[in-house]
Amino acid sequence: MEGENLTSEEQFLLIGFSDLPLLQVPLFITFTIIYVMTLIGNLLIISIVYSSSHLHTPMYFFLINVAFIDITNISLSYPHMLIHFFQRGTLISLTQCLLQIFFFIFLVGTEFLILTVMAYDRYVAICHPLHYMSIMNKTMCIQLATGSWLGGLFVPLLHTILLSRLSFCQSHTINHFFCDFSILMKLSCTSTHIIETLNYVNGCTFALFPFIIVVASYVKIISAILNMKSTEGRRKTFSTSGSHLIVVILFFGSACSTYMRPTSNVSIKENKILALLYTAVPSLCNPIIYTLKNKEFTNVLRKKKK
Repeated sequence: MEGENLTSEEQFLLIGFSDLPLLQVPLFITFTIIYVMTLIGNLLIISIVYSSSHLHTPMYFFLINVAFIDITNISLSYPHMLIHFFQRGTLISLTQCLLQIFFFIFLVGTEFLILTVMAYDRYVAICHPLHYMSIMNKTMCIQLATGSWLGGLFVPLLHTILLSRLSFCQSHTINHFFCDFSILMKLSCTSTHIIETLNYVNGCTFALFPFIIVVASYVKIISAILNMKSTEGRRKTFSTSGSHLIVVILFFGSACSTYMRPTSNVSIKENKILALLYTAVPSLCNPIIYTLKNKEFTNVLRKKKK
């Protein structure tokens, strides 16, 4: 396969974790547990919110969107990755690779926007409580969620088209457990300058700019909380808003550290480890943070158990 240009019918070899033979079994068990716990946790959020009219509020509506994204995103890479523990490598066509990249970037971009919308929702709820229901009405919530999904869909379109035009005349082996676009670009024998530039533009538009909005929202939120006279009110508000802020830091931080770097500075092993953390940690932590740290949700869960 060396030295040949690839067409959409030709294939890449994903080698997964074959370079860590002694850790195959422990890693398989660990990531199987992570995957199952992530599915259970996010499905629990969706089922509890859907079945509890008490939780039919804007915040939980957006949380269902995040849970659905996390389930879909981790399911794009983890089942394939778990298969790699029993094989020396699996073949994936360029078309399949591009589809995986498209949906991965689409879901990540959408989650960035949904988390930003959730920050705005918390800002309105805490800083403008008297106008909250009129601002965050059902129509507005649907429009914000729809806009986030459409915005996320826009992110990977040009990216995927440009990747499909690359020529690959070096190795066809991808040292990863899924088709990661940063490694795919390193395998190209044609210039990837335009794609890297687009990557930074997308990063600033759909990651850094939303993160600035989130930070600005929480500056005002924290200021409003500190001015509250009720200790119980401050505790409850910090609990709800703090959960969201932790999720935002985890998600934005891991994503930007992984993908907003020049491909020449990306170590393959470092990229693989960061990808594991990036695809697993936020998706696994979201249900824990939003449920265990959220008194309103835990109260509903206790009633369900009874």
